[in-house]
Amino acid sequence: TTVTEPFISVEGITAHVATIRLNRPPNNFFSFDMVSALADALEELDTKDDCRCVVLAADGKNFCAGADFSGNASPYSTADLYDAATRLFRTNKPFVAAVNGAAIGGGLGLALSADFRIASPESKFSANFAQLGFHHGFGLSVTLPRLVGEQKAAELLFTGRRLNGTEAHAIGLVDQLVATAQIESAAFALASEIASSAPLAVESIRATLRNGIADQVAQATQREMAEQTRLKATADFAEGTTAVAQRRPAEFQRK
Repeated sequence: TTVTEPFISVEGITAHVATIRLNRPPNNFFSFDMVSALADALEELDTKDDCRCVVLAADGKNFCAGADFSGNASPYSTADLYDAATRLFRTNKPFVAAVNGAAIGGGLGLALSADFRIASPESKFSANFAQLGFHHGFGLSVTLPRLVGEQKAAELLFTGRRLNGTEAHAIGLVDQLVATAQIESAAFALASEIASSAPLAVESIRATLRNGIADQVAQATQREMAEQTRLKATADFAEGTTAVAQRRPAEFQRK
């Protein structure tokens, strides 16, 4: 049975694998409502013994294109958003992100909250915060260096460079590269393979490997949020977001 809500849909459990789908196409811009609904769904699946692994997929062109800076987004508190984000890291069951299209900014943070990422050469990844004139968020201070190392994480965060799926796979940001049409089926196949292992053992191993990651994310997002708030008040942030909207190079003034 598929349960469709305003921001996500939760599909029935098949072979011990549940699928959660972001359903704000085409871009699935993230918001407090979306992340909170996702955390609710993962917490609910933690109570289901027949669910052993989860696939996180998305309807539309992009997995999650980050925050909507067009002015059309409903307002939300960054503190509430990051509280909801931290809840994603406190759930017990592994989940696999099927990254079609773009995972940008906070959308990259969302993709990195998963245990694994499946993408295609056409998928796109960017921690574009500095290009917008502000600080990264969504716990990327913790999750990005864990995956790609401190040096590569610094390079990606300082430059805001956009990677395609092939480049992301080469540095460990993506676990499997498949044709675009096969992203979701490959994610389900990996989730099914995980689900064939003993569930108590998998959850125990996962807790060991992730080793307090939720507390690290909670601490990191406090600094990330403070710096985002400070930098959002600058002329450079106004210029960065305007330049992106107008598809032109930004002219930053250091103020």
